[in-house]
This record gives sequence, C-alpha cells and structure tokens, in this order.
Amino acid sequence: MLPWSSAPVPPVAGSAPPLRLFDTSTGELRPTAPGATARMYVCGITPYDATHLGHAATYLAFDLVNRVWRDGGHDVHYVQNVTDIDEPLLERAIRDHDDWVVLGMRETALFREDMEALRVLPPRHFIGAVEAIPEIAELVGKLLASGAAYRLDDPEFPDVYFDISATREFGYESGYDTETMLRLSGERGGDPERPGKRNPLDALLWRMAREGEPAWDSDLGRGRPGWHVECTAIALNRLGTQIDVQGGGSDLSFPHHEFGAAHAEALTGVHPFARHYCHAGMIGLDGEKMSKSRGNLVFVSRLRADGVDPMAIRLALLSGHWRSDRIWEPSMLAEAEARLAAWREATALDSGPDASDTVARLRTHLADDLDTPNAIAAVDAWAAEARERRGRDAEAPGVIRAAVDALLGVAL
Repeated sequence: MLPWSSAPVPPVAGSAPPLRLFDTSTGELRPTAPGATARMYVCGITPYDATHLGHAATYLAFDLVNRVWRDGGHDVHYVQNVTDIDEPLLERAIRDHDDWVVLGMRETALFREDMEALRVLPPRHFIGAVEAIPEIAELVGKLLASGAAYRLDDPEFPDVYFDISATREFGYESGYDTETMLRLSGERGGDPERPGKRNPLDALLWRMAREGEPAWDSDLGRGRPGWHVECTAIALNRLGTQIDVQGGGSDLSFPHHEFGAAHAEALTGVHPFARHYCHAGMIGLDGEKMSKSRGNLVFVSRLRADGVDPMAIRLALLSGHWRSDRIWEPSMLAEAEARLAAWREATALDSGPDASDTVARLRTHLADDLDTPNAIAAVDAWAAEARERRGRDAEAPGVIRAAVDALLGVAL
C-alpha cells in the first residue's frame, strides 16, 4: 500500500533533550535510546469505518514521537499496518451488503486523507495484511517447526495456534493476571473457550478456510492469518528483531501487543521485542469510550466536511495528555479554534518577544513523555506577549511558526 503524502518539516535551530516515554511493560517513565535510526511500529486501522477521534488521538501521539526523534537528529523508520482482512471487516461488509475488498479500500483511502489533513507524518512502510500474507504464512510455518505453535486436533478445521508456554516471559508486556487476560481475550477477538486448545489463552495464528470466507493458498493449507501474527511478521521483516517503540491505543496492550511480542520473541529469542511499549489513552463521548461498537463516534472526515480546520482538530486532541483517557467536548474544539487564531495572529506580526526560551520549553515539555498541555501553554504565553506588542525581535514570529510546525505538527 502507498502511504499518504508528507508535509515538509522545517528545521529548528538548537538541540533537543532525549525523549522519555512511559513504558507499559515496566510501569516506568524511561528515556528512549535509539541509535542513529529509531525504529517504531504503530498498529493501524481495521478499515470498516471512518477515522474517529480516538484513532486520530493515537496517531497524533506517535506522530509526536516521530517529530521529537527527528528533531533530536534521528532517522525514523516508522512502519504501520492495515488489518484489511479480519472478522470485524467481514461482519461489517455482510451487514451493509458491501464487498469486503471495496469496503476496506474505501475506508483506507479515507484514513489516508484524514492523516494527511491532520499533518501526520506518513510511515515509511504502510502494509496491508492481505499483501503480507505470504510472509505471515512463512512466519507461522517457522513457529510450527520450532514447536511454538501447534495444529488443533480438529478434523474439519485444524487451525494453527500459538502456545503461550513457548516464551517464559508471556504476560510481561501488559502485566495482567490470568483472570484478566482470559476476560480481555474473550472481549477482544480471542476464543478462550474453544475446545482442544492447550491453553485457553493460546492465540490463533492461521485460520483454515471456511465456506464463504476469503482464503489464500499457502504451505499451511488454504486459509488466512490471525490478527496478532500479522503485525509480528510485518514488523520483523522491516524493522528487525528489536524495535524502539511499539505503539497503539491502550486497548491493544492485551491481547494484541502481548501476543505480538510473544510471537517475535519465540521466533528470534530476542527479549524484549520492543524497548518501549507505549499506549495512548481512549477518547470518550457522552461518558463512554468512543468506539464503533457503541456507535458514539465523532469522525475526522465529518468535522472536515463541516469546515473545521484540521489544525484545530489537531490542537484540540493535543490539549490533553496522550496517555490520559478523556472525554471529547465541543468546547475543546472551540477553544482550539480560538487558540489557533491567536497563534496565527501572533506569528503573522512583524516582531515579537525573543523565541529561544519558548522553543526550549516546547522541546523540554515534549521530551518529558510528550507533555503537550505544558508545551501548548508555552506557546500560549509567547503568543499573548506578542499580541500585546511586547518584544522587538523580528525573527521571533518565524522561529515560533517553524517550531510549532516541526514539533507540534501545527501549520500556522
């Protein structure tokens, strides 16, 4: 798949402190320590509906990681998938009397448009599960050969499952106890009650063909991949055996990221698969998590169609801390629109207060676990002084405009 187009990132003079991020697996705020190339994998959409604000908040968070690393002089190798074959997509296509391929392509195209409008820097590799099926099947074959996977003793559907005993560290990423993992597995696409599995938590790797379902030929037999192994194969084949950040929404910590790590580590023996496991908070509406199952969604494309400036949407979502669950209120957008207008007015002036301290504060706050509320407050303070005509530095408005663009991704 082709990613969306990238907006240019202006250079910002000065140096950036190392980025610290909260790591779910250790429960600690720790420095990231990438080499010359920082490697990041962020789990993508299942394209059966448009991009809602919960999606957007997640991808904006990891866009900031990308931007802070780049500002620190790192080349960023960023990979994102699209789960363009899975039960939710097929179920939606059946419900709406749609072709699952057309549905996936349509919603993926809309996602690209939304990301480009929000000025999210595109991944280097944007890979659909369907195009990755040969490499996924190959990985599952290796897990079978090593004993980390097994076929279900089912004469009709001998599906392939991952054996969680294949890695001693299973459970380290989420830190959940067995009871919680079993509950979440059942709620999030797993099948803990299926008979014949060695352990109720064992995850599906390859689903043998069922009548009426799409399937592909492979050495495993005709079928299609499970959800978690898709990301493992795509990440390993493009980023290597260990990455710097594995990212996604907080609902992916288990089972998706737990199993993604377990698959990779069972295959390669390298632990941990990711040096940081990072999870963005959920966006809610009317007191509940924003989700397709609840139908309480605010779509980026609908806001754009209503004439809302995408930069206001971006600022509204960045006004809360990336790891915090938060409720979307219309007042957030109104506040962001007013802020955007004030920043644009200030940076359009012929002069303003010296910008060096503000840029330093902006960098410091973002390096501290992407502290966007305080980063935004630093720009607010500069803009207020500039609009009061306090400051005679002719270069300052341009410096602030470039820094806000490069670091926060907001075009003024």
